[in-house]
Amino acid sequence: MRGRSFFQFKSIHTNIALAFSCLIICTTVILSVNTYLISSDAVKDNSYDYTAQLVEQVNNNIQTYIGNMESIAELALRDEDLQRLMRLYDPQDPEGLALAKQTSTFFRSIARSRNDIASIVFIGTNGALVSDRDDAQLKDYYELISQDWYKQAKTAEGKSVISSSRVQHVYKNEYNWVVSISRQAETAADGNSGVLLVDLNYNVINDLCKQIHMGNRGYVFLLDPTGDLIYHPQQQLVYSGLKSEALNQILQMQGYRFIKAKSDGTTKLYTIGSSRYGWKVVGVNYPEELVGDKSKIQFSAMLWGSICLLIALIFSILLSLTLTKPIKKLEGHMKKVEKGDFNTRYEIEGINEIGKLARTFNLMTGKIKELMSQVVQEQEDKRISELKALQAQIHPHFLYNTLDSIIWMAEMGKMGDVVKMTSALSKLLRSTISKGEELIPIRAELAHIEHYLTIQNIRYRNKFAYSIDVDPAILDCKILKIVLQPIVENAIYHGIKNKADAGHILIKGFRTSEGITLQIIDDGVGMDEAKLQALAAKGRPQPHTSHAAPAHSLASASATSGLGLQNVNHRIQLNFSDRFGLSFESELDEGTTVTLRMPEIMEDKGE
Repeated sequence: MRGRSFFQFKSIHTNIALAFSCLIICTTVILSVNTYLISSDAVKDNSYDYTAQLVEQVNNNIQTYIGNMESIAELALRDEDLQRLMRLYDPQDPEGLALAKQTSTFFRSIARSRNDIASIVFIGTNGALVSDRDDAQLKDYYELISQDWYKQAKTAEGKSVISSSRVQHVYKNEYNWVVSISRQAETAADGNSGVLLVDLNYNVINDLCKQIHMGNRGYVFLLDPTGDLIYHPQQQLVYSGLKSEALNQILQMQGYRFIKAKSDGTTKLYTIGSSRYGWKVVGVNYPEELVGDKSKIQFSAMLWGSICLLIALIFSILLSLTLTKPIKKLEGHMKKVEKGDFNTRYEIEGINEIGKLARTFNLMTGKIKELMSQVVQEQEDKRISELKALQAQIHPHFLYNTLDSIIWMAEMGKMGDVVKMTSALSKLLRSTISKGEELIPIRAELAHIEHYLTIQNIRYRNKFAYSIDVDPAILDCKILKIVLQPIVENAIYHGIKNKADAGHILIKGFRTSEGITLQIIDDGVGMDEAKLQALAAKGRPQPHTSHAAPAHSLASASATSGLGLQNVNHRIQLNFSDRFGLSFESELDEGTTVTLRMPEIMEDKGE
């Protein structure tokens, strides 16, 4: 059963209008849905970006704050009194006590200048203990150096160690919630050193994070590198297990955002920022809060979609009427071409697709007309060329001269030469009759030219010698018949004949990447540059020049050469293409090389 079109209306106008209507309806529905989805996604993306900016802001604030505390710790460690105290052998002697008091005063001045500093404590390896407080009592020395912050600072070897939020247990009977910075002092020449501890009020971190608002339920919390909470707005609920966070996934996450579905059906969007201290600042959003009024977006998409649909349907009807008019006109011109009128031309009225189609139609009809004329001309040229080739197969002048030479040799009693020339002439005449075939094997053409050279060599009394060097692999390839004889004849009459000494003609043949190449090389008188240029002006061949002179023209065919070289070149290009044919190289008093190029056509062994 033959396939049928989806639209079965006879009028192209109806088909176009209906097709446009279906397309517009589908497009409008898709655009309306996409508009809603894109709007929702745009709101979400903006919310994501805003959340990321807030997280980055908190991260920068914390890093700036911790950086300032590191600077304060650096300032405290460089205090001259502290440096001297750290180097004392016995910090409990009068000098040590005086230095400890001065250092404590310096620490106290720093702590009073900053409300966010809970305490500053220094513990020296020589047993020195210094605090910013007068009234508070530090715990025992050995108890202090056994605490984690002290050990971590010693391990860090001069780098700052930022602790997680923790309960301070440096002073007796005090348990403040702090974040600590501890750092080992630079080791003195005698090996003494120490660790400085700066406790920060936890409320500062709390305030930095509480002021960030992300929707109705969004919040920010902080994690240390081990996964312990530094800050969480509901930290006690998390510790008690009543609230959970994806802490392990946050620590393993390579990106900065992911969505976690909960068992109760809700989802959380986690946005993660990392500080240079190893802390992670995590912003938490609820995706369902990111899209505001969904019904308003839906109504807006449906309203504008309906309006656009109505306008587009009206436009499709008008457009189909406009499109069918030039198509109908083009159809009329095509009917004329169908009847054989290739002179018809469509008047181009625009630069749209119909105009392009009209230009293509005009080019097509013009090209068809041109090709028809070209085919007629080529057939005529081929017929004339074949007629000339047939007429030139037996050159009367050459035949008369050969018979005269036979008579002369018979009168002179040179019966051996008479037999040899008569046999060569007989074979030459027999080879010209090739069953009407235009293409013959290269071996047959070489046999023909060898008979011709034998006759000419006897006539000119061994004026020249010849040799044939053709690759055996190409002997079965086919070649146009009688293309070598005019070239060899031209070499004898215009090259060797006018030379004082004996000459030599070499015929070479080989295969190339483009086909078959045959060369006829003589060491005759050659041609000068002026003559070659004059000949080139007549024939206009494609040159293959040598270092001595430009290419020889195809117009150099002699009147006595039978089938002229120009006709040989024309036959080759007519049967194959302009890529093939003859080219010449010549140098005065050195000789001439004629190169014949043809495609590789293998002989059919089954024939």
